[in-house]
Order: sequence, then structure tokens, then C-alpha cells
Amino acid sequence: MTKNDVLRRLIQYEGEYLSGEELARGLSLSRTAVWKAIAQLRAEGWPIESVTRRGYRLLPGGDLLSAEGVRAFLRHTELRLEVYRSVGSTNTLLKARAEQGEAAGLVLLASEQTAGRGRMGRSFYSPEGCGLYMSVLYRPDAPAADAVRITACAAVAVAETVEELSGRQAQIKWVNDVLVDGKKVCGILTEASLDCERGAVNYLIVGVGVNTAVPAGDYPEALRGVAGAAFADAAIPQLRCRLAAGILDRLTDFMADPGSEACFEAYRARSIVLGRRVNLLSPGREPAAAEALGLERDYALRVRLDDGTVRRISSGEVSLRLTE
Repeated sequence: MTKNDVLRRLIQYEGEYLSGEELARGLSLSRTAVWKAIAQLRAEGWPIESVTRRGYRLLPGGDLLSAEGVRAFLRHTELRLEVYRSVGSTNTLLKARAEQGEAAGLVLLASEQTAGRGRMGRSFYSPEGCGLYMSVLYRPDAPAADAVRITACAAVAVAETVEELSGRQAQIKWVNDVLVDGKKVCGILTEASLDCERGAVNYLIVGVGVNTAVPAGDYPEALRGVAGAAFADAAIPQLRCRLAAGILDRLTDFMADPGSEACFEAYRARSIVLGRRVNLLSPGREPAAAEALGLERDYALRVRLDDGTVRRISSGEVSLRLTE
């Protein structure tokens, strides 16, 4: 914990010098322990400056993603964090760990995914240094239907954290995309292993990918005009660590009651879909035009087709595209 304690104190006073004596006294450590902690943090890439007779300071403006950095802002310290520079997919990696019996509460975070995945078999563009990509393992004692509620809770957790850090309004496109200024800045992929006999969840993985900045040279052509960045114009120190901690804390709070009124109302208040015209997209079928009428308590969407038929649709059946 020594290294984490020193890092938290440096982040708290980011940009200001703290002498080795101040750090040692404030954290009840020896000067040698402080020096060793600083050396370890530098080895991990933290930009810590030292000046004779002034002390140490964390250089402002950094955005290194690390377990220690996330823990510096995290309330739910019971979560276990592993951070990678690059993985194929945090969901895929965590699913393998879950199948091997990994306990709930493990969080995998990465600065890059080379094979990021989205809903309905789509890929998820995950370039290095431009986003936060993470997956959380749960083993809830819950029916399979709660997977949709948990996905919705994750969307609210992302939206609230983005709003808090950026000051920008975040909206949710049913069922799990978070938008800022009309562009997608986050996708969520929830995957579950089900016990068919019990109709319950064995384990559930919530994967979250947030675009924090526009990549150098812009997005690939197919994503331009669709993808955006949640913090395009914001210079926020330790942004991805703060973002990860905020999302994890909120999602962990929601997990105590995924069907809560508070989460449902927060989701509905941010819906960009309700009252608007949409195209329903089903694999192998022509798009169907409809009006989004309302949201059910299980997050199913109630729509009216152009022939007047009212349907209740679930996220597993279709996705949708806004048309106006």
C-alpha cells in the first residue's frame, strides 16, 4: 500500500511540490520508504519530478492509466484491478478467467484493444491512448432478465461520470450507447453465462468502452460523423483514472439493486429515443420504421409501427437507428 498512498498524496497535490519529509510524516512512513515508492511509480511511467530542497511533484496534465491511479479515486476498494497496455478484448480475456472460476469483482482495464467487440458481432474501434476499455466480472444471484437492467445501469454510470468530469450533457440511445453532442462516445457489451435449469446467471461480464479523445488522424471513414469523444476539448488531469473510478463506483452502487427506481429514472431522463422516429434493425430483415413510445421497467422499448401496430421490443431482438 505504500506506493498507492504516496501516489494518492501526489495526485491530491498535483503540480505542487511535496518534500520527502512532508510525505513521510503525513503518511507515517520512513524517508527511505517514500524514496522507494517514488522509484517504483517512475518505473511504471508516472511523471514525477524531483527538485533539491523542494521535493517531489506529479507533473500536471498526465493521463497514465494504472491500477494505482484508479484506486486513488475509487471508493469501492474491494474491487480488484488489472491494467494492460494492450489486449485483444477485455471481455474475451475476462470471460476466460470467469470460466476458470475467477471470483466476482475483478476488473480488467486496457489502453488499447486490438480485437474490441460490440453488440451483434460488430467490432469496436479501440485505439491506444484515446479511450478507456474495461470489463467487470459479476456473479449475481439473479435471473437472466437482470442482464438487461445491469446493462442499463452501466449506461447510466457512464453518462453520470462523463457529465461530472466534462460538464457536458450525456444522452443514452437505447439500449446501451452513450452519446455526447449527438455522437457515440461509449458502447457497452454485457455477456452472461446462464444456468438453463435454474434460469439464472452463472456469471456476467459488463464491458465498457469510452472514447476519451479523437484519435490522431481522426476516426476511420466508416465512423466519421458517428463516433465522438467525451472529452474532446477538456484537459483533465488523470482523466482515464478518474473516469474508470467514477464508472466503477456508480456501477457497483447500482448493482446492489439493478431494478432500482433511481437508475430507471436516470436512464429515462437521458433517453434520446423516446418520442422520436426510429428504424428497427433486425438481422436478415428490412428496417422497420416506428415511433418510440415509452420504456418499460425491464428496459424493453414500446414502439408503434407505421401500420399502427404497437410492439414491445427487447435489446436481444433488434437494434435501432434514429431517423429524425
